Amino acid sequence: MRAFHGQMSDNQPIRRTLAEKQKQLRDLRETLATMKSHTSPALRESVQKRIRQLESEVSAAPALKTNERRTTGSPNGTDRPRSPRRRPERSI
Repeated sequence: MRAFHGQMSDNQPIRRTLAEKQKQLRDLRETLATMKSHTSPALRESVQKRIRQLESEVSAAPALKTNERRTTGSPNGTDRPRSPRRRPERSI
């Protein structure tokens, strides 16, 4: 069977919100702490690698949010739409 566009099997990365990333980071740290001494080094290393990736994404996220707010707001500081300018009437 073929996948339709947007289906989870499209081999696309899963997009997560900042809260979801923070939860995953907490879960991975807990998993790493509860690993037994006989856990394979490859598994331990992969969990540590993912923790480092998530830490960098979470630390970069607040900076991105503040930049988005600045660029999306109107230049005069109000978020309401401006009324269109009226054209001057022509005299014939």
